[in-house]
Amino acid sequence: MRAPFLAVLAAACAVALTTPAAAAPREAIGGAALASGGLVVSADPGTPALPKLPATGSWLVADAGTGAVLAAKAPHTRFLPASTLKTLTAVTLLPLLDPTSTTVASQADAAVDGSKVGLVPGMSYTLDTLFTAMLVVSGNDAADALAEAAGGIPHTVDLMNAEARHLQAFDTLARTPSGLDAAGETTSAYDLALIARAGLAMPAFRHYIGVVRSEVPAPHHKHFEIYTHNHLLTTYRGDIGVKNGYTVKAGATYVGAATRGGRTIIVTLMKAQPDFWPEARALLDWGFAADGAVQPVGTLVDPATQTAQHADFHTRPAVTTTLAPTHPGIPVPAWEIGLLAASAAVLVVVSTRRMRRRRSRLSLPPL
Repeated sequence: MRAPFLAVLAAACAVALTTPAAAAPREAIGGAALASGGLVVSADPGTPALPKLPATGSWLVADAGTGAVLAAKAPHTRFLPASTLKTLTAVTLLPLLDPTSTTVASQADAAVDGSKVGLVPGMSYTLDTLFTAMLVVSGNDAADALAEAAGGIPHTVDLMNAEARHLQAFDTLARTPSGLDAAGETTSAYDLALIARAGLAMPAFRHYIGVVRSEVPAPHHKHFEIYTHNHLLTTYRGDIGVKNGYTVKAGATYVGAATRGGRTIIVTLMKAQPDFWPEARALLDWGFAADGAVQPVGTLVDPATQTAQHADFHTRPAVTTTLAPTHPGIPVPAWEIGLLAASAAVLVVVSTRRMRRRRSRLSLPPL
């Protein structure tokens, strides 16, 4: 019995020691240059000078029409998204939910942490009102209520992660519909641009991100007014909105877009200072000046071919059934899989020997 045990153990060690060296890292989505953790911009003499920017974790400037990435800093570095994750919530749920239908706010919706629009438990709201509240004033209560209307928060988070994979936003892993800080939740400057570009192709998304002022129903047949949190929407020429966010851990996050002369520029910022608006404005200005005058350093990729899983998620009716989390944003290296399999074989051999020696029943732990 000793020989088979030693053979399996040797195989396990061989997998652990040799496979990682043979595994090649995946090229950065959008082009090899975008793998950089520093500044990425064309060195051509005609490239306009970048504005002087304060310390920011990462940023990206791209042409929404062509997908050309004009410049970036650490575009694939992962950070907490804060409320910019609501753009993924919107891109995921807008095709699934009828904005004229209604849902009743729950106590859990109203009690959510962070920014809220002020939903009243037991009160009915149209989904149009909830999409407006989520994207105009960043209502976490509205985001959770929309998720419940789509079949529950765990189900909606699974839908969001499936959509991120479809968009090839592989730096993104959603844990909440609202973007509240959660363990493992990430996105990147590059992914925010991908998600925003997908949203800009949707008329409903463009409508909601461009709303400056709206009303939300209140008890006793009253209403209260809400006003956009996006400072550039009313002050920057051609601005069409999108989304900003902030938490202490995430810092300021932002994805915005503006259109001039038939061209739309997307700018994203992550781990920025709280007053990031001058920085966003300066990058938009640079984007319009540089578009067509600089050599792109990468591209915003198109969505992947729709998988069967993605199609199934987006055609099934919204029900209360909860799907198990899949966490597709955390790939498991092949060598870990091989080592786990070999370790399982070792456990089987050891348990078999013990069973034969002791002639007793043994329950193995789940693997």
